[in-house]
Amino acid sequence: MSTATVASAQTLINQGFSHSTNPSGSIVLNRRGRLARTLVVLSLAVVMVATFAFSAGAGSTDSMAATPDSFVTVVVGPGESLWSLAGRMAGDGDARSLIEEIMVVNSLETPDVQAGQSLRIPLHG
Repeated sequence: MSTATVASAQTLINQGFSHSTNPSGSIVLNRRGRLARTLVVLSLAVVMVATFAFSAGAGSTDSMAATPDSFVTVVVGPGESLWSLAGRMAGDGDARSLIEEIMVVNSLETPDVQAGQSLRIPLHG
C-alpha cells in the first residue's frame, strides 16, 4: 500500500514539469509574460512621446524674442499709474502688452499701484 502511494505522488510531481518542446523552437510566453511585455512596450512609448512633447518647441525664436534682456526699477510717483509708466517706457511699442509684463514680473493681481511703490519694468533690446 505504501509503494502505491509513493508511485502516484511521483507521477503527480513529474506531470507539472514535463519537458514539452515548441515545434517552432521559439519561446512561448504565458499570461504574466505577455502582460509584462505589454507594460514595458507601453512604458517606452509613453517616455518617447513625453520626450518629444517637451522638446517640440525648444528652438522657437518667438519665445526667445518675448523674454526681456534686463529690467529697470522705477518708483511710482504721486498720480502715476501703470498706464503712464508703460506709455513712457514703451515708446512706439504696445503699452498694453508692457502692462501685462509688468504685472507678471511684479506679481501684481490688479493694475492699481500706489505712490512710493517700486516696480521692475522689463526692457526689450
